[in-house]
Amino acid sequence: MAESVRRFCNCAAFAACLLLGGTAIAGNAQHPDDPHYTASGFFDIHVCNWPDRPPFYLALYSTTHFNEVKSVRVFGPDGHFIDALALDKYSVIKHQGKPEKRVFMKQIPIAASNQDGWYRAEVRVGNDTDSARDFVIHQLLPQASGLNPVNGAEIVDIPPRLSWNPVDGAAWYQVYIRDQWNDGKLIYTSKLINKPWIELPQGLLEAGGYYSWKVHARDVDSHIQLGDFNIGSQSEWIEFTVRSD
Repeated sequence: MAESVRRFCNCAAFAACLLLGGTAIAGNAQHPDDPHYTASGFFDIHVCNWPDRPPFYLALYSTTHFNEVKSVRVFGPDGHFIDALALDKYSVIKHQGKPEKRVFMKQIPIAASNQDGWYRAEVRVGNDTDSARDFVIHQLLPQASGLNPVNGAEIVDIPPRLSWNPVDGAAWYQVYIRDQWNDGKLIYTSKLINKPWIELPQGLLEAGGYYSWKVHARDVDSHIQLGDFNIGSQSEWIEFTVRSD
């Protein structure tokens, strides 16, 4: 983590950070001191390093008030307009006993003139307009390497774990597994883990199976300044087979 961020996080009180231009950033009732929240939802923007494209921002806004959201516009630290999130592109989150939530997302190119600082989402909900902020530090998190099993491997026995080399700057990892015999269906998403390996659930993989997997790395988790995380990376998809009995 950059030294400026480390000093920032060691402040005795975070309240001073919430006073930008003399105006306090108001969160919602559940998160009154977190600048990433509006009364209706949550904003975050990450710096992403994926293997198949140049580095980019991934901006998102999650809300249970999705039917009322009219627009989500993103601005840089100097106030210039960057882009607007497409409201017809979203993922759905459902938890038993809780309202449905939608996450609007957009991949945005990183301009050469990018600046570190507070990025702002201007959110129009019904007739009201609110804003949320996320602090961005422009760094790149390396992609995970040394994945085991390796690409193209044919394994005699079902592997009890998957592993990779530690990623410099990463504190958390998440693993995704697809079943290639089943049209690449995603069959496993791990919880966030803080070590460079994962023990696989029994019965997840089968003899004769054909699978692919990748690792998502990130620097922090649910940080009051940096949001969900500031920088993240994904490895390439690694394919392997398990020999039949």
